[in-house]
Amino acid sequence: MSHIESQLQRLGLKLPAPILLPPGVKLSFPWVHISGSRAYISGHGPLDSDGSIAGPLGKVGKDLSLEEGYRAARLTALAMLASLKVALGDLDRVDSWLRVFGMVNTDSSFNSYPLVINGFSDLIAEVYGGERGSHARSAIGVAGLPFDLPVEIEAEVLIRP
Repeated sequence: MSHIESQLQRLGLKLPAPILLPPGVKLSFPWVHISGSRAYISGHGPLDSDGSIAGPLGKVGKDLSLEEGYRAARLTALAMLASLKVALGDLDRVDSWLRVFGMVNTDSSFNSYPLVINGFSDLIAEVYGGERGSHARSAIGVAGLPFDLPVEIEAEVLIRP
C-alpha cells in the first residue's frame, strides 16, 4: 500500500469508484491529461462511494449551507484523487499540488466561496501534508454548474515518473 493510501486509511477516508456519468452523457475529454511532468485534472464534482454524483445538489447559500458546500468540496477532492489513481497508478507519484481552481454554484447573495473551497484544500493538505499539499488557488462563484453541482474543481499537479 502506498504512503498516500495509508494516509487516507489513517484519516478514515475512502476513494469513490470511478465517475459514473448520468445516463445519456458522453465524455469527450480525459479526466486527467498527462503532459511531461504535469497532470492537468478536469473539473470534478462531489461523488458518492459508487461513483455517482453526491447530493445535496443546488446553490450554496440557498439550497445548501456553507457546511454542506464545504463537505461537497471535500468529496470533490476524494473524487479527484480517485481519478488521479486511475491515471497514475499510484497517488505517491504526485510530487506536489500546483494550482486549484474552485467554482461554487451560488447566487449573488452568497460570497464566501473561499470558505467552501477550503473543504478541498484542507483535505489535500491533510493527505499530502505541508509542501506537497500546498497549492495556489482561486475560488469564484458562478450562476450554475453542470447537473446542478454545488462545486466544481479543477487542478494541476507535478508528477514523478
